[in-house]
Amino acid sequence: MEPTDRISTASSGTAPPDGPRPGVSAPGAVTGAATARAYAESVARAQRGSGRGVRDEDVVDLLIVVSELVTNAIRHGDGLAGFEVRPTGEGVWIAVHDNNGLAPRAACAFPTRHHGSGYGWPLVARLARDIDVDRHPGGGKTISVLVPLRDADAP
Repeated sequence: MEPTDRISTASSGTAPPDGPRPGVSAPGAVTGAATARAYAESVARAQRGSGRGVRDEDVVDLLIVVSELVTNAIRHGDGLAGFEVRPTGEGVWIAVHDNNGLAPRAACAFPTRHHGSGYGWPLVARLARDIDVDRHPGGGKTISVLVPLRDADAP
């Protein structure tokens, strides 16, 4: 794969268009999963703040996806290089930037044996939509996903 390749596993007709996607960079330095989770949750709850609320189970899905992407960037991506969050009409768009151009292995199924790791990417693939891996020419990559959110009172 060339370093500028984009791998997209969009699962709906709402895949992001090619090119940059504006996001809201997290204030201050997001250096770990805990601060990334807190910021993403605050954006999700503020987005649905007009009395409607958001389903708690959707927020849990968001927190799992954020944790896995940020942790993977730190452990396998040669460090977290950036974190963005953007509310959308369907949920929350997350972008995690790292310093390693290697794309994650495609996740077709959950691991059947426990080797101590390897569960994160399948969880992301299961809980998020419109997954996009954009490898940068100078090195590194951006993984962006959409985590759907439903109103608290939605069926």
